[in-house]
Amino acid sequence: MTLKFTKASFITSCLLSKDLPTLKNPQGSILPEIVFVGKSNVGKSSLINHLLRQKKLAKVSGRPGKTQTLNFFNIENKLCLVDLPGYGFAKVPKAVKEAWAKSLDIYMQTRNEIKLVLLLLDCRRLPSQEDLEFLLWADAYEKPLIVILTKFDKLRPKERKPQKVKILKFLHESTGLENITSLTYSIKNSHTRQVLINEIEKHLHPYI
Repeated sequence: MTLKFTKASFITSCLLSKDLPTLKNPQGSILPEIVFVGKSNVGKSSLINHLLRQKKLAKVSGRPGKTQTLNFFNIENKLCLVDLPGYGFAKVPKAVKEAWAKSLDIYMQTRNEIKLVLLLLDCRRLPSQEDLEFLLWADAYEKPLIVILTKFDKLRPKERKPQKVKILKFLHESTGLENITSLTYSIKNSHTRQVLINEIEKHLHPYI
């Protein structure tokens, strides 16, 4: 099984559980889902576009919090990529944030199609309390998760390894979790794209 991540199409945006789509391959099997989540300014849309080799599939904005729904993408009729609303710095009304939280909680708890969660963290900063809470939440519900350290090209070469070690140590000490799988990612480095694809393939192999 080989995923190229070069054939992708937008399916739908929704927030309510009743509107969640059920995507199937030509053989009628339900597609597994990989979920992208992170703070509003972590570079999630840019990473998704880079991964899919498309410039505008996921909307990139200079204003944090642009993504306000769950966005579903069909990848090669083999899997579904789900882009979740960013959290943290989104300048939206409290009522909207509460609606997000309720919808995401229902989605993450009840969606059997979820086979992998990718938690994006800005490599230049220590994880926030919200990042830690999500990591613990995913562990409690036994969701396979990979931490993706984004914007790695923003660090000087000599800073990269020490910063990664620092963040992983912080995650371990703050959550008590062992063996956190992590990758670094730069939209300027095609090698990091392939490393991520390989890791996704490894996790989804039983389902595709």
